[in-house]
Amino acid sequence: MPQPVTASSSALILDGREISLEQLIDVAEGRLEVCLSDDPTFRARIEAGPALLERLLEEEGVVYGVTTGYGDSVTRAVQGADDLEALPRHLYTFHGCGMGANLDVVSSRAVVMVRLVSLCRGVSGVSVALLERLTWLLNHDILPRIPEEGSVGASGDLTPLSYVAAVLCGEREVWIRPAADQPHALRPTAEVFAEHGLTPYVLRPKEGLALMNGTAVMTALAALAFSRTTYLSRLSSRITALVVQALEGNPYHFDADLFAAKPHPGQARVAQWLRDDLAHPAAPEVDATPINSPRLQDRYSTRCAPHVIGVVEDSLDWWRSFLETELNSANDNPLIDVDAGKILHGGHFYGGHVAMVMDSLKIAVANLADLLDRQLALLVDSRYNRGLPSNLSGATPERAALNHGYKAVQIGASAWTAEALKLTMPASVFSRSTECHNQDKVSMGTIAARDALRVLTLVEQVAAATLHAAIQGTEQRAALAGETGTPPVLAAFVEALRHDIARLEEDRGLEADLRLLCARIRERHWALSTGEANA
Repeated sequence: MPQPVTASSSALILDGREISLEQLIDVAEGRLEVCLSDDPTFRARIEAGPALLERLLEEEGVVYGVTTGYGDSVTRAVQGADDLEALPRHLYTFHGCGMGANLDVVSSRAVVMVRLVSLCRGVSGVSVALLERLTWLLNHDILPRIPEEGSVGASGDLTPLSYVAAVLCGEREVWIRPAADQPHALRPTAEVFAEHGLTPYVLRPKEGLALMNGTAVMTALAALAFSRTTYLSRLSSRITALVVQALEGNPYHFDADLFAAKPHPGQARVAQWLRDDLAHPAAPEVDATPINSPRLQDRYSTRCAPHVIGVVEDSLDWWRSFLETELNSANDNPLIDVDAGKILHGGHFYGGHVAMVMDSLKIAVANLADLLDRQLALLVDSRYNRGLPSNLSGATPERAALNHGYKAVQIGASAWTAEALKLTMPASVFSRSTECHNQDKVSMGTIAARDALRVLTLVEQVAAATLHAAIQGTEQRAALAGETGTPPVLAAFVEALRHDIARLEEDRGLEADLRLLCARIRERHWALSTGEANA
C-alpha cells in the first residue's frame, strides 16, 4: 500500500503523492474533503507544464491535441489563437453522446477525485486553476451528471469524462443537494454556477484532452467494486459460519493444521475466521466427527468455503496493486516532461490493468454467490438440514401446511446467482476497432467495471437472502440443541441483525427485509472482525 499523503481530520491534502484506495473511498462517500497543497514546489511543478506548452506554441511546435485534431484527425493542423481555444470545447462537445443510466453521486464523486489525483502528478500540462476547480466541485458537493455508457476504455474514458470537462465550462447538468436532509437532484450547471458566483472555466490548450483522455471512470468504478468485494468476502465467511452452526456441520474442516498443508494466506485467513466464529479448538488427534453427526465430511459448500472465499482473499493484494498504481498514475496523452523539455506521445490511456482486475474480480465474486446459494439450498431442504423445519418455516405445527418459509427466497437467490454467473464473461477480450481504426485495440475496462458492479449487486442480494435464512436456522438449531447453544460471536451477530429484521413465523413478504439487508451490506454496517462490536 502506498504511503498516504498528508491528511487532517477533515481534509486530504493533494500534492502529487500517492493516495490509497481507502482514501479515495472516503472522499467518494463524503467522509473526507480535499484540498490542494500550498507548497510552492508542488504548484510550480504544475504550472511548469502549461508554461512549456505556451513556449512550444510560440516556437510553432507540433503537439498532438493542441495544434492538431484528435485521434485519426491528428494530420489536421489547427492554427490561430481562436482555433486553439475552440479545440478543447469541440472535444467535449462532440463527445457529449453518453447513454444509459447516470452514475450515482458516489461514483461521480469518485470519478472527479480520480481525475484530480492523476492531474496532480504534474505531467499533464494543466494549470493550478483547473485543479482548484475540480477541488471546488468535490468540496461543494456539486458533481457532473455522467452517463455510464459510451467508453471502450482507450483512448481512456473519453465520452463519460467529457461530462466533467463540460461541467467545468458551465455546461450540461450537475447533481446538487437542495438541503442537507434531501437527496441530490439534477440542475443545469450554468444556473448552479451563477448562484455561487462562479464563472465558467475556459480550458487552456491541452486541458480538455488532459481531463478526458484518461482512465478515471473505470478506475473509480473499480475502486468502489474493490471496496464492496472486501466487505462481501468477510461477510460470506460470517454467513458460512452461521450455516455450519445451523446445519450442525463439522468445524474441524477448518483446522489450522489442515490449512497449513495448503498455505494460501487468504484461504488460511478465512479458515481462521470460521474457527473464531464457531469458537472451536484444534482438531483432536483421532476422531474429527462432530457429536451426533452421521457424516464424517460435510458437503462442499461448507467444507470448501475457505477455498472458495480464499480465492477472493488471495486476490485482493494484486487487485489493490493494479488499481492503486492506476489511480496514482498519469494516464492521458501526450504527457509533458518539463525537466527534459519534451512531449511524450504514448498510450497510457489504455485501461488493460483495470480491465483485468474487474474481469477476474467478477468471476471470483460470482463464485461467492454460487457458494451461498448452495448453502441456502441445504438450509431449506429437510432432507439435508438435519432436523430443521422444511424451508425453515417458523410457523406452528397447526399452521405448517399453509406456510412455506423461505421457498420463494431460495428461488430468487438461484435466479440472482444464475444472472451473476452469466455476467462473468470477460469484457476485455471484446476489443473493437474504432475511430477510423486509430483506436484499433481497446481495453473495455469501463464495461468490465460496470459488469463487476452489477455482479456485486446480485451477489449482495444472494448474501442478504442466505443471511436472512441463516440466522433463522441458527436460532432454530439453538432451540433444538438446548444447552449446546450458539457460539458467542455468532449469537451477538444474530442479536444485532434482529434489531433490523424480525423472525419469520407466519409467511410474509420479505422484499423490504432483503432490501434493508442489501443496504446494510453496501454500508458495511456490521463490524465483522472477532471482538468488534456490531453497529
